[in-house]
Amino acid sequence: MTLAMSSPTSEKAKSTPDRDFVTRLADAGEEALQRFSELPGGQKAIGAVHDLRTRVDEMAKKVRGIDALEARIAKLEKEVTALKKGKSPERRPPPSKPTSP
Repeated sequence: MTLAMSSPTSEKAKSTPDRDFVTRLADAGEEALQRFSELPGGQKAIGAVHDLRTRVDEMAKKVRGIDALEARIAKLEKEVTALKKGKSPERRPPPSKPTSP
C-alpha cells in the first residue's frame, strides 16, 4: 500500500493559493495520521506515541522544578558557609585540679 494516494484535502490545499505553508503542513500531517491509523497496528502505535507525549510533558514539568530546587540549595549552602565562618570554635578553660587538703 502506498501512502502517496491523492485525496480531496490535499488537492484543495494545492489549488488554494491563499493558504499559508503552516496550514498546508498541518493538513498534510493530519492526513498522514489518518492514513497511518488505518494501517494494521496503526491505532496501537498512535496510542503509544500519545502516551509517550503525556509522559514527556510530565517529565518536563518536573525538570522545570529542578532549577528552583538548585537555587534553594545554593542559597542554603551560602547560609551554612556563613554560619561556619561566623562561629569561632569555643575555647574551654582547662579543667581545674582539685586542691588537696
